[in-house]
Amino acid sequence: MSCKALLILFVGITTVLVVPAASFANERRQADVAKRGAAVMPFDLKATTHIFTKTSDGGVQRVVAKNPGDAHQIHLIRMHLREIREQFANGNYSAPSSIHGNDMPGLGELRTAMPGKIKVTYRDLKDGGEIRYSAKTSSLVSALHRWFDAQLADHGTDAMAGHDHSSMQMR
Repeated sequence: MSCKALLILFVGITTVLVVPAASFANERRQADVAKRGAAVMPFDLKATTHIFTKTSDGGVQRVVAKNPGDAHQIHLIRMHLREIREQFANGNYSAPSSIHGNDMPGLGELRTAMPGKIKVTYRDLKDGGEIRYSAKTSSLVSALHRWFDAQLADHGTDAMAGHDHSSMQMR
């Protein structure tokens, strides 16, 4: 076999071995996050979907029940998000730290921002609730975006990226 053929074979084999290992590590992290999340979030992660929508000034985090008629899950979502809104508005990001870890992307910047530098608002949705985050500095907006990306990765199939419709103009 030529050197070129051996190199191609080696690259192919290592690619096959590395991809499943990375996938397994990601699945293991998602399982760990789900386990820690159950201790912080009162609702059933599998019965809900987290939707993270980046905006030009921060983002919107929605949690909705997969079954829009599940009044119990909707109540738990709303109760939790109201509590989280209060904590975040006061600069307390201990809940995401305990779920995702202290080294979660963006979280360090959010934790060290003075209370009030990030505006945090909550509202009920018919099938859950949402928290809206807005900041005036590009560094905090960037931190919020990195934080959203990390949550999307950590929550796996129980999360999805949203689409910001606020910047679209009606024709």
